[in-house]
Amino acid sequence: MLPQPTGRLVRKDDGVYVVLDRIFKAPIEDVWSYFSRSPRLAEWVGEYTGRPATGAVRFRMNAEGDETDWENVSILECVAPHKFAADVGPAGDSWRVYWHLTESSGHTTVTFAQRLRSLTEEADVGVGWDYYLDRLIATRAGKPMPNWDDYYPAMLEHYENICREVNADVRREHAAAHAIDRDATGTDGR
Repeated sequence: MLPQPTGRLVRKDDGVYVVLDRIFKAPIEDVWSYFSRSPRLAEWVGEYTGRPATGAVRFRMNAEGDETDWENVSILECVAPHKFAADVGPAGDSWRVYWHLTESSGHTTVTFAQRLRSLTEEADVGVGWDYYLDRLIATRAGKPMPNWDDYYPAMLEHYENICREVNADVRREHAAAHAIDRDATGTDGR
């Protein structure tokens, strides 16, 4: 059976995020270690160098080939083992990510998100994170890694559709706000 897309879009004050959840039958500290310890992180997504306590590290994804560049990471928030937020990449062109972990009844839920810079050009971000989070599941279970070809382009339509829907909502809201401004000032707002 082919994997199914699990992401959704969530609007926050600072933009629109693709958000995905995964549930593990494991203590929160164990799951957190797959996000916070470079050797464990390298088992499913990438590796980092540096000392996170300084607020900055360098990170490189490792499932995309040996030619992948190292990226600067600015750590915005880290409350182990519950919350992490960071900007990855050069200033002005970085991508914001966060993950939250919660534990209940012997299960840990991971909520992972990345802010989209463009609703019309970044639908594939969701596909990538479905793939990587499923790699995390495979790593923890000692199973073979999923095949990227099962994810892309098969899942792309799902993410394109939800991006299109949210983009249309945002455009309608902006048009409505512009109309209210125009009515309030008696001008077209310019």
